[in-house]
Amino acid sequence: MLSEQGVTAALLNSARLRRVLTPRPLYTDEERDWFYGVLVYLAEHLTESGVNVAICATAPRRYYRATARLHIEKFAEVFVDCPEAVCRLRDPKGLWKKADSGEIRNLPGAGVLYEKPTQPEIHIETARSSVADGACEVLRGLEVLGFIDRAHRRARKRSSDGKVIFL
Repeated sequence: MLSEQGVTAALLNSARLRRVLTPRPLYTDEERDWFYGVLVYLAEHLTESGVNVAICATAPRRYYRATARLHIEKFAEVFVDCPEAVCRLRDPKGLWKKADSGEIRNLPGAGVLYEKPTQPEIHIETARSSVADGACEVLRGLEVLGFIDRAHRRARKRSSDGKVIFL
């Protein structure tokens, strides 16, 4: 949808990056701290180079998100709020079943504490909206915050003032 609006952005997808950076992840606290530090570093470096960035990651600790906010000048936290029951229904990887059976013990929200954001710039309640509606809410929120400017969308696309969206 961003591309359709004339906005280019690099997507830092934690699941894909984890396969490259930690091919045999242990999901220990130390490994998570390192991994989210790397995500913030990559986003900071890209935005300083004028690239818009969207980080797609659970980031279960507030500390991870606060670190991103501290290091990245133009930052918006998007809280994709999904109740556990809805997460279980929409679980394409079967992670909740694995957590229930004890096969995995480190799923954020089941075995690993998930610290909800206290003041996200954008809050999407997924139990009340479709994926498409949620995406539209994110775009509207980014416009309100000044991350997307309807009048100057194409000019901003070519500018060097990188922005970050944390999903």
